[in-house]
Amino acid sequence: MTTAKHLVIIGNGMVGHHCVENFLTESESASWRVTVVGEEGYAAYDRVHLSEYFQGKTHQDLALGKAGFEDARLTTLLGTRVTEINREEHQVVLSNGERLHYDKLILATGSYPFVPPIPGHDNKRCFVYRTLDDLDAIASAASAGRTGVVIGGGLLGLEAANALRSLGLETHVIEFAPRLMPVQLDDEAGAILRQKISDLGVQVHVNTATSRIETSGDDRLTLHFAEGEPLTTDVLVFSAGIRPQDALGRQSGLELGERGGIRINNHCQTSDPDIYAIGEVALWQETIFGLVAPGYRMAETAASHLCGQSEPTFLGADMSTKLKLLGVDVGSIGDAHASTAGALSFRYINEAKGQYKKLVTSADGKHLLGAILVGDNSSYDTLLQYYLNDIALPEEPDSLILPTGNAAPQLGVDALPDTATICSCLNVTKGGIVSAIEQGCCSLAEVKSSTDASSGCGGCAAMLKNVVDTTLEARGFEVDHSLCEHFQYTRQELYHLVQVNQIKTFDALIEQFGQGNGCDICKPAVASILAICWNEGVLDAQHVKLQDTNDTFLANMQKDGTYSVVPRIAGGEITAEKLLVIGQIAKDYNLYTKITGGQRIDLFGAQLHQLPPIWKRLVDAGFETGQAYGKSVRTVKSCVGSTWCRYGVQDSVGMAILLENRYKGLRAPHKLKFAVSGCTRECAEAQSKDIGVIATEKGWNLFVCGNGGMKPRHADLFATDLDDVTLIQTIDRLLMFYIRTADRLQRTARWMENLEGGLDYLKAVILDDSLGLASELEQQMEHQLESYACEWKTTLEDEQKLKRFRTFVNSPDADDNIVFVQERDQIRPATNEEKHNLIATA
Repeated sequence: MTTAKHLVIIGNGMVGHHCVENFLTESESASWRVTVVGEEGYAAYDRVHLSEYFQGKTHQDLALGKAGFEDARLTTLLGTRVTEINREEHQVVLSNGERLHYDKLILATGSYPFVPPIPGHDNKRCFVYRTLDDLDAIASAASAGRTGVVIGGGLLGLEAANALRSLGLETHVIEFAPRLMPVQLDDEAGAILRQKISDLGVQVHVNTATSRIETSGDDRLTLHFAEGEPLTTDVLVFSAGIRPQDALGRQSGLELGERGGIRINNHCQTSDPDIYAIGEVALWQETIFGLVAPGYRMAETAASHLCGQSEPTFLGADMSTKLKLLGVDVGSIGDAHASTAGALSFRYINEAKGQYKKLVTSADGKHLLGAILVGDNSSYDTLLQYYLNDIALPEEPDSLILPTGNAAPQLGVDALPDTATICSCLNVTKGGIVSAIEQGCCSLAEVKSSTDASSGCGGCAAMLKNVVDTTLEARGFEVDHSLCEHFQYTRQELYHLVQVNQIKTFDALIEQFGQGNGCDICKPAVASILAICWNEGVLDAQHVKLQDTNDTFLANMQKDGTYSVVPRIAGGEITAEKLLVIGQIAKDYNLYTKITGGQRIDLFGAQLHQLPPIWKRLVDAGFETGQAYGKSVRTVKSCVGSTWCRYGVQDSVGMAILLENRYKGLRAPHKLKFAVSGCTRECAEAQSKDIGVIATEKGWNLFVCGNGGMKPRHADLFATDLDDVTLIQTIDRLLMFYIRTADRLQRTARWMENLEGGLDYLKAVILDDSLGLASELEQQMEHQLESYACEWKTTLEDEQKLKRFRTFVNSPDADDNIVFVQERDQIRPATNEEKHNLIATA
């Protein structure tokens, strides 16, 4: 039997992981076994979104690899360091003394943060910003601090500054160069960026050299500069660039560059043909590539070459970047500094809006060589395609960066060649997307699943959707957004038809604007629209036929046919007396009780005829329906806030109760969840909610459009330091705009992602009233508040509605087929086998 060849990969970062994934999909890899050695104790994770760790994401959220990514050929050694490479014996020596033989070796060791040799740089309060462990250490040091400083004003430095700011620290950025992001931006762009970041409360110091770091008497750090006053801080983060982690290459005698980095050829082989180098440790034609996309291209090249393929080869990579740093759009493409001989520059500056745009073209003005965008990235995707595909520029190139009123020429999908890269992270081209559609993909979701496009940084989402929709339409597919076959309108269009035409019933709507009798898609959707516009009872005769099972019975049906009852407990705050009422009801009706994730109490196991008497006892005790059954506002979770917590800076419970009582009963395209945290420690997990509110010393920060569930999404920071009145006004507008414009069963996260312009567009509409809708949205919310009624209470007061709540139409009896068993001192539904045994022994 032939012994499998052994591939050892040193490094378990994003690039190393991508190499493993690609190698194991090659048929030629079947005769190999693979060992990955990772120095960190964590499985590979997404460093591109590392800062989201401070916003509530865990290692599991950031972990790479598709679900179920396992292979019998793969062994991963975590928390293990390689100390030596013995090229003569084809062995690597591990930190525990173990030796591994390799047939081929890949170095994916990445880079390490450069820490300037400033006296005092090794203090315990000095950190770097590279790994999850680094971030844990920073958070720990910041927990009792007031001030944080970042040395380095590049990409990572500004990300680190955002992290310190999110931890509640007064934040400073120290940059030796005369501007921020000196590699990507010119002086004018750097000045605009500096002003915008300063406006956010981060103090920026450029042209500043740190001479020494000293420890003060109260265990704080004092930074001394070549010029200017010293600065005292509790946390210091170095982000002054990176260096290739090439120590193993140097130890083993591989050829290195003069300034470091392991030299590679176009197949990513080093000076030893049995050893490859990929990612930030690799030096290709005197260049180190510090972005993940080039590293991925190297990984794919090495994996293919190991399997005997001569293609693809690595021939360099585009270093263009589109980022959002501290909420500020920044884009840099190609030769942004116009260093090419004869290059022409075109600039647009809007100081009022904090926008700077620059085009660099060839001498004849026909080809784009580079670009800089600060404050507005809306034209980035278009400019990148002009640059990457050498598409001829319009006759007036500056029209591409002038305000839209000047009718900038649009670069349509048809103008892009099949080789145009749409998703640079995963190297998905327009041709690859078209091929996926020709092979049977008929939707954006199917294309994403087939090609992995937009699964990296996500920056290509809008361009991807445009390509998919255009390609489908060009092939005769109708990209139909109709709600169903009964209404040739979208949910948003139906909403406006109901509102403008004052339509109060489903029958009137389908008679005027639809056809047929309706279905399970349009009936609940229209029921939701009618409830939003007019707030009439969902069990009124003209509406009850539209409701799904849960809304029909104002309770959630469970697997055994029983129902659960969830009273509203605003903000999670409840008196002892009300707790006793719930406990007594659960005891009297033998209900299973559970504390929910939204800080409420759920009572399970009630039969249909038991719901009204249970509701009556709850209503009499001062409870209302929690609407756990509806597409509506569910809960507002809170921590204890400043009332009890020593870290709290605002009364989060009071705000949570205010918000929940304000928005209770509000129907929406999908369920809505809120949370309010009393400080940046975020115990209420507000940044995973549709509406998240976090206390600051000056008021409240508002986060929007997050959710858990099947496709979790972190919420985006929407506005900062809002007072109570402005916070509520902003939420009023945003909720009503969502309700008016979202698709059926669309969570706020997907809704915002699908808006043209995304978060920035939403801010313009809600905060700046760009559409002139603010007053109308606020009035609609007031109507909702004025017309609220507890659905349990109104049902109890109506004998006709109560007739619906009988387990059997012709008998008041209970259902004997519902059987419970005891488990952990409570009931649960019996399994089929348990039911059979119970009946047999009865």
